[in-house]
Amino acid sequence: MEILLGSFKDFTFGNAFMFFLGGILIYLAIKKDYEPMLLLPIGFGAILANIPFSSAIGENGFLTILYNAGIATELFPVLIFIAIGAMIDFGPLLQQPFMLFFGAAAQLGIFVTTLLARGLGFSLKEAVSIGIIGAADGPTSIYVANLFAGELIGPITVAAYSYMSLVPLIQPPVIKALTTTEERKISMDLNLQPVSKTTRILFPIIVTMVAGLIAPMSVALVGSLMFGNLVRECGVLEKLSQAAQNELSNLVTLLLGITIGSTMVAENFLTWKTFLILAMGLFAFIMDTAGGVLFAKLINLFLPRKINPMIGAAGISAFPMSARVIQKMAQKENPGNFILMQAAGANVAGQIGSILAAGVLIYLVSALGI
Repeated sequence: MEILLGSFKDFTFGNAFMFFLGGILIYLAIKKDYEPMLLLPIGFGAILANIPFSSAIGENGFLTILYNAGIATELFPVLIFIAIGAMIDFGPLLQQPFMLFFGAAAQLGIFVTTLLARGLGFSLKEAVSIGIIGAADGPTSIYVANLFAGELIGPITVAAYSYMSLVPLIQPPVIKALTTTEERKISMDLNLQPVSKTTRILFPIIVTMVAGLIAPMSVALVGSLMFGNLVRECGVLEKLSQAAQNELSNLVTLLLGITIGSTMVAENFLTWKTFLILAMGLFAFIMDTAGGVLFAKLINLFLPRKINPMIGAAGISAFPMSARVIQKMAQKENPGNFILMQAAGANVAGQIGSILAAGVLIYLVSALGI
């Protein structure tokens, strides 16, 4: 009875607010279908962590044990990338390799937001961790935040996954503000050549080697992503490919979400830093979208056959949501327009681009020793 009364006595307004926030995340997951596999576990994990004297966290708490085993060791993000690699079809990118440039241009938000965070007083490591929200890639955000700013992993993860789920709301206004109706109506070449099996198998191997030589600190992420893709494309590991896409993905995502939620303890989460991180995360997504669109408009100045600049916005790593948003916008302007393959190519290029950007920043911060 004393423990029960003590629990109520120590229940604070902050705990109540985190209950409310956890409920909001669960509501968005169930009612709005916003990233339900992550927002629901994160929301419930936040509730578990904010019950005074909760046995779910602490030295022997199962969520703390999961955190130490899966997040602190960076195991969960790496496993998630294996699963993502097994899900991704790089065919649209291999059919049009120049889409890699859009995957690079749409990482603008990472670097601009890093500079902004540094200017607002965050340490360099914290600024990089916040900037990586612009990767539009949850596992990468978790990986970098755990490496450089573990105390910020909760708000960074919530920002990354929340804004990923809100891509259909964030990207269209930005795209419309930067493009004309005529530009959004531009059609793309549909006569794309098929990709051979040999090319599909060599691609993940070559990308791993090249990316590893360019940014060695990205090897854990890009290597696991490409390993998953090689399992998919090799043709002799179908059962393992399906297991990675389903059982591995579902289980690790479930554990990852509830574990991240457990870090959202009121006294650590309800700070001015959290609100700044949420604001800068939104800014990063907007800058990513703008960077991709503006790059497409720039190269259109030199191309005889113009590219639909909306494709540049698909260069963010939110796959396949961003590609679908771009296709929907294109058909709204011109019902006969079909640019999904080009948008998908830019979208999967964004997966590679975000990991390389993270690797470069990790290397630079580590080299500076700050």
